[in-house]
Amino acid sequence: MACAVPRVPLPRRPLDPHGQRRCRRDPGASGTWIRHWYENELGWATVPGEPVGLRTGLRFDVLDVPAEAGAAALRRLGPGSPVALQGDRMRLLVAAGGAEELPGLLDWLEWGSLAVDLVALGADGRMDAPPPPEPVSTGPRPLVGSSGSGSGRMQGAAVWLRPPEPGCGVEASLPSLSAMGGVVGGAPDLVRLVDTVATQCHRIRLRRACAGPSAPQPLAFS
Repeated sequence: MACAVPRVPLPRRPLDPHGQRRCRRDPGASGTWIRHWYENELGWATVPGEPVGLRTGLRFDVLDVPAEAGAAALRRLGPGSPVALQGDRMRLLVAAGGAEELPGLLDWLEWGSLAVDLVALGADGRMDAPPPPEPVSTGPRPLVGSSGSGSGRMQGAAVWLRPPEPGCGVEASLPSLSAMGGVVGGAPDLVRLVDTVATQCHRIRLRRACAGPSAPQPLAFS
């Protein structure tokens, strides 16, 4: 029986405050501004080099899951909990320390003996930094996906589906571990999130196994 695939809304377009003209002249300007935004507006550590990367394990950890499984888990997240897309993968930001708890949680939820397509990024890890979100005010259109420009983002680059909001206490909205399976200070419960994602990963694997060695089914969003 065919399963309905959850639809994911389109990511927000990134902001380019320096304008298209400057970015075309200076391919490094975009990366410099992106790094500055994360370090100064959010206080998040970045990884040296290009493209800009965010260091995990300090202010947040990441659950890296198939986009289809992540879409089904969005209802477990608060509106202020950041979520990124990269290719066919979804990055769910969780409270720092969540990656270390993941193996124990999977065992406790009786998923430990089953291989699920769920990866945790914690201490000493990194994720590609999506361009910061576009503000409400109008401005020049970004160069995402443009060809022939060093500032253009290659297909499969990370983008925010739910971007972090500076000055709003991002970390307080991240899913964390609670003793009672409820919420901690208003943050979503990590146990419920992991169980939802693992269940969806398992369903995806079963559906693909039933479909046989055919080509992978396309996602419901682009």
